[in-house]
Amino acid sequence: MRILDLDRLAATPLTHDPFDHVIVPGFVAAAALRDVVAAFPAIDRAGSFPIDALDVAAPFATFVAELQCAATAEALGRVFGLDLAGRPAMVTVRGRCRAGDGRVHTDSSTKIVTALIYLNGPWGADGGRLRLLRSADDLDDVAVEVPPDDGTLVAFRRSERSFHGHKPYVGVRRVVQVNWMRDAAVARRELARHRWSARLKRLAGPIGLGRASRG
Repeated sequence: MRILDLDRLAATPLTHDPFDHVIVPGFVAAAALRDVVAAFPAIDRAGSFPIDALDVAAPFATFVAELQCAATAEALGRVFGLDLAGRPAMVTVRGRCRAGDGRVHTDSSTKIVTALIYLNGPWGADGGRLRLLRSADDLDDVAVEVPPDDGTLVAFRRSERSFHGHKPYVGVRRVVQVNWMRDAAVARRELARHRWSARLKRLAGPIGLGRASRG
């Protein structure tokens, strides 16, 4: 049984306002969601961690493998009208959120498509809800707001106007991010940066004392 519902993704139309994106509730199949969440790696610090810096067991490892597989790249590429075949897929994981996280940004130009898969229960908080924005300097200039819950996928084509962020939230906020990168050298450089940051976070202690993240 597949963990990712690629048929649901294929049936969801691309939206262009405020930039090319797709939102797919239930992208993680309901039959697998509870087990994937239960196997989410233990993370007691804020920030992004590369998958190889974490202790990962099945079925979470299977979930990550499906995210990186050719079928997922093909399905997303078809939605966006892009050829993602052979593009490196960089996976990072977040388990906690700090008050400084969620600042408005576009993602770096080294990324082609960003996919965020949320692995939280029903989200009641006002903060921590991803906002896709129409401007760079106004978090309230919202086209759509997405609660980070129940295996929801948000994927977007990175551009100079792919502004996104969220209102402050402190606490557990589980999200897996996949970036299809322009080339392998860039992906290796980005992962090396994340690994170095992960080592610093381990030294900083629980919840992390380093620079706030924007993702």
